[in-house]
Amino acid sequence: MGSKEVVIVVSVIAFVLLLSLAITVGGLGYVLPLPNVREVASWYLKTTYNPFMKLFSAMAPEGVTAIVWDYRGLDTLFETAVFFLAIIGSVAIMRGISLKGVKYDPEKHGMSLIMKTVTRIVVVMIIAVAGSIALHGHLTPGGGFQGGAAAAVAPLLVLVVFSKYFMDKIGVSKNAMLVIRSVGLIGIGLTAFAVVLVALLSHGQAYVFQNQPKPYAPLGFPYKAGTSLLGGSLLFFNACEMFAVAAGFTIVFLLLALPEREVIKVLRGEKFEH
Repeated sequence: MGSKEVVIVVSVIAFVLLLSLAITVGGLGYVLPLPNVREVASWYLKTTYNPFMKLFSAMAPEGVTAIVWDYRGLDTLFETAVFFLAIIGSVAIMRGISLKGVKYDPEKHGMSLIMKTVTRIVVVMIIAVAGSIALHGHLTPGGGFQGGAAAAVAPLLVLVVFSKYFMDKIGVSKNAMLVIRSVGLIGIGLTAFAVVLVALLSHGQAYVFQNQPKPYAPLGFPYKAGTSLLGGSLLFFNACEMFAVAAGFTIVFLLLALPEREVIKVLRGEKFEH
């Protein structure tokens, strides 16, 4: 172990010991939460869907989604931004690497005809289930991230069964997925500021990430269409998040599918050979 590694190890140990000491002597506040903290959770559960308290309700029966996109929506927005930046970092590292010069050959690339036929059927089912998970996330357990992660299984399966060259043939590329992910993120941003923009045009008052009408901010998203519950902004957030997450994971899968030996050549500044 070199001197650099020793310094890093000692620094980490010292930081842990100092943090432990600070917590022990109460330097960071109470070690245990206050007894009435549970009242906050109780309030969330009572107001998640409460037609009698619309000013304080998300008007969606799925409590987790209500908390994620309504009560603490800004936190979720920053988490999505971190995930997007991680994808951008991966793309930046792998820039200039592609397999466009290689044409898909059904006889050479991918698995057997039986596997390919079954995959065509299963992919449709995966996308249908993923859409259901995302679009019903304000009613039942699920949501945009879960639906997007499930949808990303479809391109992953196609990559394994048909090969990376088939994905290039049908137009599922890194750049195309970046466009879809960007559209999803723009949709999240527009949903977050939609009520504010309407309020500015009507000379009213509203809040960022406002879902239902609030005190002194009477505007809000409709929480139902006829007899169907929409959850206000939650349905739009989930739909946009599904596209953003599915495209983000697909980008990673496409990058991981590149031949390692060719990636190393490009990273070293050597010529890429098809």
